[in-house]
This record gives sequence, C-alpha cells and structure tokens, in this order.
Amino acid sequence: MNHRITAPVVRVVGENVEPGIFPVREALDLARKQELDLVEISPTANPPVCKIIDYKKFLYDRKKKQKEIKAKTSKVVVKEIRLGPHTDDHDFNFKLRHAINFLKDGAKVKVDVFFKGRSIIYKDKGEIILLRFAQELEEYGKVEQLPKLEGKRMIMIVSPKK
Repeated sequence: MNHRITAPVVRVVGENVEPGIFPVREALDLARKQELDLVEISPTANPPVCKIIDYKKFLYDRKKKQKEIKAKTSKVVVKEIRLGPHTDDHDFNFKLRHAINFLKDGAKVKVDVFFKGRSIIYKDKGEIILLRFAQELEEYGKVEQLPKLEGKRMIMIVSPKK
C-alpha cells in the first residue's frame, strides 16, 4: 500500500483513472490528488497491478461482507436419541415425539441403538427398531444414513424435510 510498494513501474487501474503503466511516484501522485490510496492488487503480475481506492473503506466493506456471509450460513444442529434393542412401545413413542419436535425445529436427528454386554446378538432387533423409527418419521424427515453398525452401536441419521 502506498509507499510500501517496491516495484519501479506499476499498472494502475481504478475509478476516475485512465488505466495505464506508470512509475510508482506518478501513481502515488495520482492517488494523492484524489485523496485515495494506491493498493497493490496483484504483486506477481508483470508489471504489478495497483488500484486507486480508499483502503479503509475497502477493509470496512470486506469485513461487512464477511459478516453477512457468516450470518447467512446456518448451523447444523444434531440431536441424539438413544434406544435399546428391547425398547417398549411407550418409550419408543415418547422418543418418537421428541424426534418429531427436533425435525420440526430444523435439527438433524441421530438415532442409535446401544447394545450392552451380550445384547449384541440382537442386531436384527436393533435394525428393526431403527427402520420402524424411520418409517414413523417419514412425513417429517428423510433418512440420510441407513442403520449402520459401529462397534456396539447401530446408528441412523434423519434430516428434516425442507
């Protein structure tokens, strides 16, 4: 920026400036006349490209744009619901209502069946429970990841319908 530019000759671009190749002193004079800054945009070009702009305003606009982009991105919330291979109907329905509320709020739901000790022999029961859970949630969300066994857990992820 301004006096920190080391190249002897630069290509000048910007508003209210006729593009061309100038010595650095002339380019700085052009910027000073407009009460703006000479900022090096592309230092690797031959000759380096400099733009005449208000540097503080440029930084402010860039920061504002980044803040706007950050505000627009949505945070993905993942709620977890844990079942067992022998979960009764009442508990199943209770957890199902919670999952429906989570999906309505726009959160993803990670449903897992945890196998304790020797209950790992009931893998098929765990898969049946998860598929039944997915079927009940069909109108509120879609299955993102089908039931998959990872260690002592069988996991399924359901994302909300848009």
